[in-house]
Amino acid sequence: MSLCIFLITLAFIILLQAAIPFLLKQTIVFGVTIPEQHLKERAISSYKRFYSATILITGFLALIVYFLWAKNRTLSEDQVVFSGLAIQFGVLFLSMTMYLYFHAKITKLKRTHKWGEGLKQVRIADLASHAKDEMLPSYMFAFPALITAGLLVYTASQYSQLPAMIPTHWDIAGQPDAFRQKTPFSTISALLILLVIQGMMLGINVMTKRSGIKLNSAKKKSSHIQQLAFRKYSSWFLFLTTVLITILFGFLQLVIIQGGMGNAALMAAMPLGFLLIMLIVTAVYAFKVGQSGSRIRVATEDEEAIDTAYVDDDQYWKAGIFYVNKNDPSIFVEKRFGVGWSINFGNPIGYIFIFGSVLLILLISFFL
Repeated sequence: MSLCIFLITLAFIILLQAAIPFLLKQTIVFGVTIPEQHLKERAISSYKRFYSATILITGFLALIVYFLWAKNRTLSEDQVVFSGLAIQFGVLFLSMTMYLYFHAKITKLKRTHKWGEGLKQVRIADLASHAKDEMLPSYMFAFPALITAGLLVYTASQYSQLPAMIPTHWDIAGQPDAFRQKTPFSTISALLILLVIQGMMLGINVMTKRSGIKLNSAKKKSSHIQQLAFRKYSSWFLFLTTVLITILFGFLQLVIIQGGMGNAALMAAMPLGFLLIMLIVTAVYAFKVGQSGSRIRVATEDEEAIDTAYVDDDQYWKAGIFYVNKNDPSIFVEKRFGVGWSINFGNPIGYIFIFGSVLLILLISFFL
């Protein structure tokens, strides 16, 4: 089971990391803003292909070696898990190293050839589009929280019937491998963590809904449609993730309460099913939508303005990864490498919210 889960996860990570350069807006290449007029430069396409080919070849060679090594040896689950995690982090480290290398190459290329100089830079923030925004309303994220609240009440009502030792951790096959003596806190700690996660998802949805909608001045019509679609699907992705996490945590809480629900087959199927559904949802979001809706085909014609370029705000992106702009009221902004949203580190509300939530989860786990 452990080997199967890690093979599936590793294959997905390799494919996603290799595809990232082709999931982004064309005007953003390895975290660097590129004017429309230079998008067909040979160096740009060659850098993208080399990055993807290196990740694919190296990643799948590592996957094959990992599979053969694990199949031909008698390994403990800890060894399988540790080696699987090491390879996953290795692929991510290789991806980040290559990204930083090509980020520096593109930055130098842009500076050397003075791309963007002489072009009138235009920033378009479409405030009226918020009225057309189809992001999910906040109350949708309250439904999973209501389920959690119901489980809290049900757990309290069954407290006297709960076992003396409460499972506090499950292995990768869904079997409890750590326990703690029954206390009012230990019986609901997982639900408290779930409430924090649900609150994070709600907060991210609210903050991204309030973030600015930035359009490409050279392709205003198509970028407008793609931006609205990206925001809508990002909201749905957050909601589905919240629902799936709620189902998993809720199931484990019912196992604690009812005991008999946790038969071996069902317990083994839950984490694998959760993983497969999450990977499918993530793949649809990444490959069908793309960053900023770049992979959504738009049946409209733009009047391209050849003398303008979308405003170059590279100075606010540290290594093309960390956005720091005190003058931007947005708390979350679109990533430049990857699909989804990133924090505006120039606005303290964002990282206080995220890191505060993570700290709260760690405190609950620590006192468990």
